[in-house]
Amino acid sequence: MDDVPPGPTAPGPRRPALSVVIPVLNGGRDFEHCLRRLRDSRGTDYELIVVDDGSTDGSADRAAAAGASVIRFDRPCGPAFARNGGAKAAKADLVFFLDADVAVHPETLARAAARFEADPGLTALFGSYDDEPPAPGVVSRFRNLLHHFTHQQGDFTDGVRPAHTFWTGCGMIRRRAFLDAGGFDPRLYVRPAIEDIELGYRLTRAGHRIVLARDVLGTHLKRWTLASVVKTDIFQRGVPWMLLMKRQGIAETDLNVRPGQKVCVAATGLAVLALLAAPIWPWSLAAALAGALTVVGLNVPFYRFLARKRGVAFAAASVPLHLIYYLCCGASVVIAMALWRLGPGRLSKQPAVAGPKAFNKRTRRTAGAPAGRKPRRSRPRGETRWTGR
Repeated sequence: MDDVPPGPTAPGPRRPALSVVIPVLNGGRDFEHCLRRLRDSRGTDYELIVVDDGSTDGSADRAAAAGASVIRFDRPCGPAFARNGGAKAAKADLVFFLDADVAVHPETLARAAARFEADPGLTALFGSYDDEPPAPGVVSRFRNLLHHFTHQQGDFTDGVRPAHTFWTGCGMIRRRAFLDAGGFDPRLYVRPAIEDIELGYRLTRAGHRIVLARDVLGTHLKRWTLASVVKTDIFQRGVPWMLLMKRQGIAETDLNVRPGQKVCVAATGLAVLALLAAPIWPWSLAAALAGALTVVGLNVPFYRFLARKRGVAFAAASVPLHLIYYLCCGASVVIAMALWRLGPGRLSKQPAVAGPKAFNKRTRRTAGAPAGRKPRRSRPRGETRWTGR
């Protein structure tokens, strides 16, 4: 490999070691940073495929200038559909999915690829955000550090531990297994949600093996607000994840839903109910305090981690945010169970959505809509339909 420099512009006819697939919708400066850091990758050659999901800010042009093969949609159709198209166009046996607001470390791609080379039985791998989020503000730093800490917990052997979910923020998968499984489900997940988690469940139930790698890291560039945190935790993750577990009969005990975290959700709910009852029964304030102290007691290692990274004041300021996080988890369960009781059959499937026309600047091919809905017009010559397989 010494004769071929890393990066999407590597010369020569040889097949790239891996394909990096990035969906983007108006990526802005974060996307520019993502591309710059990707160019600093070392230790492996790769092709870069950017799927522009209807951007209006010139993201596709930025990607093309960075040497990417660009697949461009005329309107947004969601990251599940976009990633499927990118994986289908990939030339390598390994596909590395990366979010447009994540900047990989120079060694990230090589470390992930080395895991697959050393373990032929491995189907998929994902990592985590690092512990140096650049976005300012307590909310952004708390949120990104919470993700890092959660993904770094568990029993690791040689830097990896088993997992049965998947994560597309910074994750690699064997292309053949991905396509054979049908890819992500763009009918069920039209908007950003848990399409990667659902794929992970399908893969592991089919006997495939997925691991979480402690040293596969990326810097999350996103700037969070309290409103975006609540919206994401309830409507893009909590509710759809709970409905998925109900549909598939899964009792999840990993990552964000470990037993101790479930206790924290219950304790936070108790604290909130006790506060609401305080005007009538003042003694309920003691129950509210007990609930809050339970959450703090069960998360001492996390608060110590925050104190080491950002100081004691930051750790203390994070406690209310942590309680809000658990409150969102509890609200997600209540909403999901209500929806499930209203009609589990209606929730098992979502109507198919029409896919956009897509144009690949490098291959000069057009991709059409996902299967499941007849087009209202005949397709022009050269237009195909993405079926996910």
